[in-house]
Formats: sequence, structure tokens, C-alpha cells
Amino acid sequence: MKRRDLFKMTGAVAAVPTAAFGVPTPAQEAAVWKPSVLTAHQNETIIVLTDLIIPETDTPGAKAANINRYIDVFLKEVPANEAAALISGLGWLDAHANRIHAHGFVGCSKDQQIAIVESLDANKDPDLASGHQFFQMMKGITSRFYYNTAIGYRELNKGGRVPLTFGCKHGGHA
Repeated sequence: MKRRDLFKMTGAVAAVPTAAFGVPTPAQEAAVWKPSVLTAHQNETIIVLTDLIIPETDTPGAKAANINRYIDVFLKEVPANEAAALISGLGWLDAHANRIHAHGFVGCSKDQQIAIVESLDANKDPDLASGHQFFQMMKGITSRFYYNTAIGYRELNKGGRVPLTFGCKHGGHA
């Protein structure tokens, strides 16, 4: 066999999608993943909500970091009352969006979604107190999970913010 033929074969094998070997591509993996605790609608609501909390800018946002998947695993592992509080909050959010826009949160326009989360964050309306508590919980969960992903870590270290050493830079110290 000539060396050129060997390179052609190697290139042909490399061009075969990894799925042919039983390894799903990232797109296939995303299409296959299903939440184990959340319903499809709840999962979609979390995707939209967390992406409003940490949107894509010059770095990927919560949606790209798959924060919804971390939350689904989290709900499986926490005590039932904590999982119920989050799921109940999702129901509250949809009911609130229905009251003011005649459809659930996911069905709202981006501007309507932003207005809803801004009103929950501001906490100026006593009728929104439970929504405010839910939104604060979601902001905390979203940021904790996001900054523990590779995407979040790269964001934290953008521009070399994490020093190579925490030792003193002045000479003569022990």
C-alpha cells in the first residue's frame, strides 16, 4: 500500500460521523436528552428563564451551558419539598403570565418576559411576593450552576482574572 493511499483511508475514516461508531454528535445528544423530573413545558420555561438571567453576550449564556439539565438533576437529588418549591414556582410564573398576557411565560414575547422578571426582581408589588421569592431562588441556582460549568469558568477567568499563584509577589517573604 502506498503512503498516499493510507492517508486517503485515514481521512475517509475521520470523515465518518462519530454516530456511526455509536458515539452521538453534540446535536444528536441534545435531541435525545429528555428531562427526568421536569415536564417538557417546565424544562422549556427553565431554558427561557435562565437565559434571561444569564443571557448570551460575548460569551455563551445559560442556555448554551445547559443549565436546564443541571436543574433537572438537582431536582432529582434534593429533598422533595425543595423540588416542589421550584416546580410550584414555575406554575406560579405561568399563571402570572396568563393573568397579564393571556398565555404562559414561554408564549410571551421577549419584552413581556423581561418585564415580568424585572417586576419580580424589583419586588414592589406585594401581590408578587411569592414570585419574587421564586425568582431570587432561580437567580441563585442559575448562577451557581452556570459558574460551575466549563462555559461559566471561562467567563470567570476571562482576561486572566484567576492568578497563576496566590503567593506574595514581593521578594523576601517566607
